[in-house]
Amino acid sequence: MRAIQYYGPKNIKYEEVQVKPPQDGEVVVKIMSALTCGTDVKTYRRGHPVLIKEIPSGFGHEFAGIIDKTGRNVEGFQVGDRVVAANSAPCGECFFCRHEEYNLCENLDLLNGAYAQYITVPERIVKKNMLILPDNLSFDKAAFCEPLANVVHGACRTEIKEGQSVGIIGIGPIGLMFARVAKLMGARVIVAGRNPLKLKMAEDFAHADEIVDLKKYPNPEKIFKDFSDEGKGLDVAVECVGLPEIWEQIFGCVRPGGTVHFFGGCKSGSKVSFDTTKMHYGDIKMMSVFHHTPKYFRKALEYIASGKIEVEKLITDTLPLEKVEYAMQQHIEGKAIKFLIKPWM
Repeated sequence: MRAIQYYGPKNIKYEEVQVKPPQDGEVVVKIMSALTCGTDVKTYRRGHPVLIKEIPSGFGHEFAGIIDKTGRNVEGFQVGDRVVAANSAPCGECFFCRHEEYNLCENLDLLNGAYAQYITVPERIVKKNMLILPDNLSFDKAAFCEPLANVVHGACRTEIKEGQSVGIIGIGPIGLMFARVAKLMGARVIVAGRNPLKLKMAEDFAHADEIVDLKKYPNPEKIFKDFSDEGKGLDVAVECVGLPEIWEQIFGCVRPGGTVHFFGGCKSGSKVSFDTTKMHYGDIKMMSVFHHTPKYFRKALEYIASGKIEVEKLITDTLPLEKVEYAMQQHIEGKAIKFLIKPWM
């Protein structure tokens, strides 16, 4: 098959590789639609300590397709089924799984290889985190299940309530989806970003109540507070950039008794500072949520299939497999939200 192979930072190759035959419980999926992701862009630029465990490696992790082959003892699926699979599944046996903290599973092996014509899905993911698509749902939309599952997990764990003011800094695809989910949960949403393409999508896709261009207003703290009830500060403040200085900045936007959600992952080894007086005497909840669980992967599919989240609006363009490196460069230059990769173009 043709595939993109990852050899190191800024070193990916479009080449021919062997399709891994399915072992017991595994399936081979013919990939019909894959998506670029901010995590893939970060990996392309500087590597990844968890996502890439050996080189060369498959690359990409958001996809949907058709089961092409099955190994022995596969239950509930057959050749020809239209499916979407997550990029991981919990073991169900470790300390964290026993505490139902499945996203923290100690054996959470991550699946890569979506930028290819075929991908072999491990047995555990087949059993726990692969779903059959509704007949009327396109592969293009279904491929959004994995990133949306992360967002749904984050929004639900934040316990956003109807009528609350929710502010989001960082409106890449994750920030945009977080804003959309918050709206569906009944919140009043204000977002802040710099990229004109993404600011427009904050209106067209997320339906945010207020959109702040940080090129014009570099410090959103006052605007966020003005948006909140009685100017007290946001009920919920969400960071979707992954920069320590933005973590510190958004901490100043939340009201006493509010919640700060640090959703954007910072570079390994990053440190931040907070006003402990404000945090303690202001009774501020600080939290961060990583990854997704089977529960939220299924919830994401429900959101997409129902049409409540029109994920297709986030697609900047459709590209063939050999254009993945071009797509990475476009992301780095801020010219895209998501690229749809079609391996059979």
